[in-house]
Amino acid sequence: MSILEVRNLKTSFLTESGEVKAVDGISFDVEKGGVLGIVGESGSGKSVTAYSLMQILSNPGKIVSGSIKFNGEELVNADKKTLRNIRGSKISMIFQDPMTSLNPVFTIGNQLIEAIRLHTSRNKAQAKERAIEMIRLVGINEPEKRLKQYPHELSGGMRQRIMIAIALACEPDILIADEPTTALDVTIQAQILELMQKLQKEFGMAIIMVTHDLGVIVSMCDEVIVMYGGKVCEKGTVDEIFYNPKHEYTKGLLRSIPYGSKASGRLIPIEGSPVDMLSMPKGCAFAPRCSKAMKICLESQCGMIHITEHHSAACWINIKEAIEKKEILTDEEYEEIKN
Repeated sequence: MSILEVRNLKTSFLTESGEVKAVDGISFDVEKGGVLGIVGESGSGKSVTAYSLMQILSNPGKIVSGSIKFNGEELVNADKKTLRNIRGSKISMIFQDPMTSLNPVFTIGNQLIEAIRLHTSRNKAQAKERAIEMIRLVGINEPEKRLKQYPHELSGGMRQRIMIAIALACEPDILIADEPTTALDVTIQAQILELMQKLQKEFGMAIIMVTHDLGVIVSMCDEVIVMYGGKVCEKGTVDEIFYNPKHEYTKGLLRSIPYGSKASGRLIPIEGSPVDMLSMPKGCAFAPRCSKAMKICLESQCGMIHITEHHSAACWINIKEAIEKKEILTDEEYEEIKN
């Protein structure tokens, strides 16, 4: 059962230099209790997608069109009261950098208790008890002492755990984690991911994991969306994406990471630079960096092609391969897959 339905979402930043289509017509579903990964390099539109879901876009960003439905309720163009009731209590978010997300002039207790009182009916004493409970739940010792401390008095890993505590204090249905392990060392990263998995099972919530780290995707997610240039270029289950990638960008991402503790040899980087969002190519956004790009890739965008029931990719090479295998025999079938 889908708890969140996103259809043809378009988010743009209207700058003096032109329109930046940061999210350009993406669609996906989030299942109740499921974990969805959104992966891609910097500038692909991952974080803007997360901010669009929460409707916390900074000016001049705005949702141009599309639909975001939470439990069947439309959130795009919803009034402030509706969004205020959903943020924090129904959909929460862990931001990328806990040092800048936590207010440096207020204590940890002040910020945690405020979030609890804002989204629940608990009084101050009850909210304090809940805050202590949450700090203990995320694995921080001496919770009473931590309530009186300021963010700068905690380590990076502890600050990230506090962010998780704030996000989960009201038991949301969906947790959006935007690069939750950025700037943390490997050991702390593993602890944070393990903690999120444990809490996800305990609370039964859905998670949207936004990251560029494919290792995080493998360990956490059920389904994956691969983004490039503001669009979804491939989506499917973790197994399908990692063992049978069907978009050249996905293949490039997988080639650029080491496998196993004894991985040897040079990693294969993706050649070229990320696409200029102010000057998008006519065809596939990845075509200028793709070693297998064909003429049609430069001239026309490919629609999402279904590989299996739960796996699809927007790549002309799949159509080329299907034609070569004589899996597509008529113009009607070709147009059907193209569209």
